[in-house]
Amino acid sequence: MGENDVIVETRNLVKIYGDGAQVRALNGVNMRVVRGEFISVMGPSGSGKSTLLNMIGALDRPTSGQVLVNGQDLGEVRDLDGFRARTVGFVFQLHNLIPTLTARENVEVPMVGQPVGRAERRRRAEELLALVGLADRMDHLPAQLSGGERQRVAIARALANRPSLVLADEPTGDLDSRSGAEIIQLMRRLNRELGTTFILVTHDPAVARQTERVLVMKDGRIVREHHVGTPFEEDLKAFRDSGLGQAILAGDDVARDLLTPEEYEVLLRLLRRIAQ
Repeated sequence: MGENDVIVETRNLVKIYGDGAQVRALNGVNMRVVRGEFISVMGPSGSGKSTLLNMIGALDRPTSGQVLVNGQDLGEVRDLDGFRARTVGFVFQLHNLIPTLTARENVEVPMVGQPVGRAERRRRAEELLALVGLADRMDHLPAQLSGGERQRVAIARALANRPSLVLADEPTGDLDSRSGAEIIQLMRRLNRELGTTFILVTHDPAVARQTERVLVMKDGRIVREHHVGTPFEEDLKAFRDSGLGQAILAGDDVARDLLTPEEYEVLLRLLRRIAQ
């Protein structure tokens, strides 16, 4: 992996909130994201997931440490608004669409103020809405769209300025399971077709398992990561971490009593293999 392949890097990233009773939201985070990756960040509430995303997206500044995007140290960027507009697209749990604008007009918003003419803004917005499956809904207001459709508009808007990086904070958190699955499938397709790097924050293991790599955070640190395998491998990892899986690995008599000898031996071999 060369330096040109790295789109995001953090170096000993620290973020402390408060002057009195301080909260260390990030506590020395070091990470690298390769261009074109589709990764997720998981962890309990308060683990630092959203703070990390805000740092990468230049929505907040670190207390210490560095964030580099496309090799550029964000601490040295004077025009952060311009940087965000050119480089990063954002998708949030609540779509944040402007209710008085149509889907097409919402997608055009990030292009206003950029060197893009009115006709080109319209053409680009229509192209993106067709890409996310909303060619027949572009003149509808947000209130006339379903939750999943509104999030598709938000994704199209995030891609308006052809960003190299899209940051999504709980993009399926406000959707039912079917709509959420469709949104993740859409993001995966756009990642493959456009080569855009996606970093998702999620609390949902089912969403994380649709990404290529999972970073797990706790107490402001990345405590582990793993590359996502096949659905069977991921199911086996989940079983390994369950009470019964741990009991089998430990040779617990209770686990032996719950299973036939054949079942026990097969599961033990599989769990030992996945644990390696």
